[in-house]
Order: sequence, then C-alpha cells, then structure tokens
Amino acid sequence: MIVELDVHTHTIASGHAYSTIREMMKAASKKGLKLLGITEHARGIPGTCSDIYFENLKVVPREMYGVELMLGAEINILDYDGSLSLEDRIIDKLDIRIAGIHNHCYTPGTIEQNTNTVVQVIKKHKIDIISHPDDGSCPLDYDTIVRASKKYNTLLELNNNSINPINCRKNARENNINMLKLCKKYNVQIILSSDAHIDTDISRFDFSYGILNEADFPEKLVINSSVTDFKNKIKINRIQN
Repeated sequence: MIVELDVHTHTIASGHAYSTIREMMKAASKKGLKLLGITEHARGIPGTCSDIYFENLKVVPREMYGVELMLGAEINILDYDGSLSLEDRIIDKLDIRIAGIHNHCYTPGTIEQNTNTVVQVIKKHKIDIISHPDDGSCPLDYDTIVRASKKYNTLLELNNNSINPINCRKNARENNINMLKLCKKYNVQIILSSDAHIDTDISRFDFSYGILNEADFPEKLVINSSVTDFKNKIKINRIQN
C-alpha cells in the first residue's frame, strides 16, 4: 500500500511523548512521507500544552527536510453534548482538527449517549478526524457513526496504537473490524494513523495492516495514499463553514 501521509502524531509538547518537531520531521523524511501531521493533545490531558501553544503555531515552518508539515490538535470530547476542549476560534486556526474521547476528560455513558456524543461532534463541521473510535470502554453504535461520518465528511481513524499489544484498547480489534466492514458497506473512506509518541513510530501501521486484511478492506478507501485527496477531503468542511 502506498502511504504518503501520517497526520496524527505527538511531540514532547503533549507531555507524554518523547521527540521534538525536528526529530519527527527527520524521521518522516527518512520513511518517505510527503506529509506529516503533528497534533498535540489539547487541554485536559495531564502535562500537555495550554491553549496559547495552538494560538502560536503560525511561527512554525510548514516544510522541513523535504516533508510538508501540518499542525493541529487532538481535541478532547468532554460531555454528552459534544463539547470540546478547545474554543472554535482556536480550532479554526488549526491545519488539522482531530477530536477523540479520552478517559481523563469524558465519562462513558450508555451506547446511545456515547454515539450521540460523537455524532454531535461530527455535525459541528469543525473536525476532520475522529481519533480511535475503537475503545470498548466507551461503546459506540458503529453503523450510526459510519453513516454520520459519510454524511458530514469526517474521517474515522484506524489507530495503530489501539491494537498494539503494549497499549491495546478494550475490544479494539473486534471494534475496528466491525467499523471497517461498515465503511466498506457504505463506501466510506478511513484514515490510518500511527498516533506516534516517538519518532521511530512515525508511519507505523503494522497492526493496522493486519486489521485491513482481516476485514478485506479496499485500498481505494484508505486516504493515506494521496496527500491531494486528503487535503481536498478536509477542505470541504472549511468551505462549508
């Protein structure tokens, strides 16, 4: 599979990651990526950067070592209304907008409550990607989530860290296979993410490839093969808003 981009990664700014921006960009260059996204955790995760970090991203060059750089945030979903841990005025300035549920910031409810929460976030048209929607500790109705992602043009993530045995979110393998089968059924694109917290994990999709094969998922629905397709995809909601 051709992979041109990996857009969900973290540096030391997130508080529990271990490489700098330049170290990450060097690794991306060595691995042949055309685009790297660095998306630090937003407020709510212990040790991460404050809002002012995201407001000053304009000072960072958007190309290093021959690789394009997009900067953004992995924003926390806070409650059943789909509230987010960054204000819209900051979200609007980000190159990449990811939102996800983390147990530091969200108390899982019923499957109906959790599903409605994610759908409300998707409907905001502010978010490009829903991160690791595979955690069984926060159960979701994947049929509803997949149909919402298609309707509102939001990418669902296949997160390599979720199925890495050293992390391994609850029921992640089974949930990802279920999600992929529904994406295939409804012809919905997904995005692979390394969720790298150190430079050596950039563009690492080894566990994800196994899931893709198990689900017999078509490569044409994996957006990582084209920077142009990815940019066009996230541009749609920018234009609508």
